[in-house]
Amino acid sequence: MFAPAGSNKFYSPLVLNIASQEGVGMAELERIPGTGNEGRVTKKDILNYVANRGNAPVASAAPAPQAQATPAAETPRAAPAPVSGNVEIIEMDRMRKLIAEHMVRSKATSPHVTSFTEADVTNLVRWREKAKGPFEKKYGEKITFTPIFIEAIVKSISKYPMINSSLDGDRIIVKKDINIGMAAALPSGNLIVPVIKNADTKNLIGLTKDVNYLANAARGGKLKADDTQGGTFTLTNVGTFGSLMGTPIINQPQVAILAVGSIKKRPMVLETPEGDVIAIRHMMYLSLSYDHRIVDGSLGASFLTAVANELEAFDATRPI
Repeated sequence: MFAPAGSNKFYSPLVLNIASQEGVGMAELERIPGTGNEGRVTKKDILNYVANRGNAPVASAAPAPQAQATPAAETPRAAPAPVSGNVEIIEMDRMRKLIAEHMVRSKATSPHVTSFTEADVTNLVRWREKAKGPFEKKYGEKITFTPIFIEAIVKSISKYPMINSSLDGDRIIVKKDINIGMAAALPSGNLIVPVIKNADTKNLIGLTKDVNYLANAARGGKLKADDTQGGTFTLTNVGTFGSLMGTPIINQPQVAILAVGSIKKRPMVLETPEGDVIAIRHMMYLSLSYDHRIVDGSLGASFLTAVANELEAFDATRPI
């Protein structure tokens, strides 16, 4: 299912999802001519292909005749290795194969660097614990940590806009819209990244409504086509599964992805006017993976620190 050598195509989560649902394998997907930027396959391209799949010969979407004449250039698929012992063999479903290919392509394309920091989120935790009941009663929405994280990310992107960009050849495309993708689980167990559009124009209530809608739609298998398009930066919460930290893979063609770990109580040294004291605080690790072709260590670390500072500065007396 891997692409021919030298291929540099990337596919949006939406295109991968449609391909999976329609039974379009990676080899077939490679042959669909794209009308998007740099020849990328768009939603319209794959829907048109699927609609006409039975009416047009596959060769109409194949590479140029010169490439067809050299089948030896195709890398043959290795025969499965023999398996012995007490094992269970599970075949990947189509969605998992497409996700796997997308991840391999990302690592092959972007030189990944990951920076780490930690944040004291005690004020944030205390505020949410106090506010979650009244918040739900007032707005009809349960507030999780995710919209608060997204709010901090948006504020930090406004300070470091290069984080919200992509690479087109030798051109850096800085996105003016801030569309935050959030990794969510599908009923199959696979992950998908629905997108909160124009997150910088929404307050905490609006972000909470969008987060809850997209999370519920993903769990119920009811995401709409547009829900996974247009992301410019991605957040993944590895703490949901109990991990302290992670090294996430960039969601191409974005240039950075932030992972937040689980929140744990730890003894920390605090500076006070009376001297240093040890106190129990709610601490969380954050990790940022970024494309070193565009984002250097200074920018990556500065952005990550800005997010941590926003979370630490959360107002524990913030009105609901």
